[in-house]
Amino acid sequence: MKKTRLFLASLLVLTACGTADNTPSTPAPGGSGGALTPVKLQLQWFYQAQFAGYMAAVDQGFYSEQGLDVQLLEGGVDIVPQTVLAQGKADYAVAWVPKALASREQGANITDVGQIFARSGTYQVAWKDSGITSAADFKGKKIGNWGFGNEFELFAGMTKAGLDPGKDVTLVQQQFDMQALLKKEIDAAQAMSYNEYAQLLEAKNPATGKLYTADDFQIIDWKTEGTSMLQDAVWASTDKLNDPAYQQQTVKFLLGTIKGWAYCRDNAEACRDLVVAKGSKLGKSHQLWQMNEVNKLIWPAPAGVGLVDEAAWKQTVELSMNTKNQTGDTVLTKQPEGMAFTNDYMRQAVDQAKSAGIDVNGASFKPQEVSLTAGGA
Repeated sequence: MKKTRLFLASLLVLTACGTADNTPSTPAPGGSGGALTPVKLQLQWFYQAQFAGYMAAVDQGFYSEQGLDVQLLEGGVDIVPQTVLAQGKADYAVAWVPKALASREQGANITDVGQIFARSGTYQVAWKDSGITSAADFKGKKIGNWGFGNEFELFAGMTKAGLDPGKDVTLVQQQFDMQALLKKEIDAAQAMSYNEYAQLLEAKNPATGKLYTADDFQIIDWKTEGTSMLQDAVWASTDKLNDPAYQQQTVKFLLGTIKGWAYCRDNAEACRDLVVAKGSKLGKSHQLWQMNEVNKLIWPAPAGVGLVDEAAWKQTVELSMNTKNQTGDTVLTKQPEGMAFTNDYMRQAVDQAKSAGIDVNGASFKPQEVSLTAGGA
């Protein structure tokens, strides 16, 4: 985990160094003569259905009808979205809330303007016969996690269960796959419901020659453990939000985003195909699974898609302040200062979407039954 701590430390320093906003005022969306306003959105990871709503908004023209020419910037292991935003290299960024709040505390002047994922998709997965059914059972076990700020819910779960992450478990740096669990090198592995968990169900059981099933595994879901934290949100530049043109652009960007995610809710296969065509290395069945699971994290949205739920925000902040990692450090040392989030722009976008006949609640959304194939092909 030493490597992870050093990475996070450098991440925060980079972010702190990039808070100055030397960019000119944002031109009014659409500009003069009908020209589209260029907008850059930094994604958190490689192209996959986790970002299908933004991809659909580009493909279906939902951004361009708002006068915006949106360029999606693909993420990766060494790309920190909130740092890219804070340094002025993007206009908006998609990032998990705890990571972004940690960067804010170090000086990144950014604001959550659209909480797209209302629910967490993080699991810890063990073998069914392991005897692990909750975080309390991690004691004395080898527990995998990716680090890079993805482990906060895991530490929160262990803390709630009365375990010290630095003493009571053996923490193992996990690759962004499930091979360590499949090879039984670790007892529990970190997984996203929409990605790595599916990789388990796409793997063959060497004893039977058939794919593993959900009955072979035990899921610890941080939502049911009470230690889930808010994840994918759209972050904007706090400084630029003083500019009326950027305010207007933000509403328009969020309106296009709402339409994109509503489209993917109602057209999961089309969005799957869009992601695959974009060059994702993950196959069609895997991407359909991912699209379906991501939709579960967004819909239904009783108050309106993208609005920050204050109870979920409060839980995320409190866990970030009170959960200690293996070295005794917390994600945050104090309550977020300034405008850490606002619903002002998303509420305007939601109202405009409703007026345009867009279903912003998805009350009738029903997940699909997705059949995975070997390797997710």
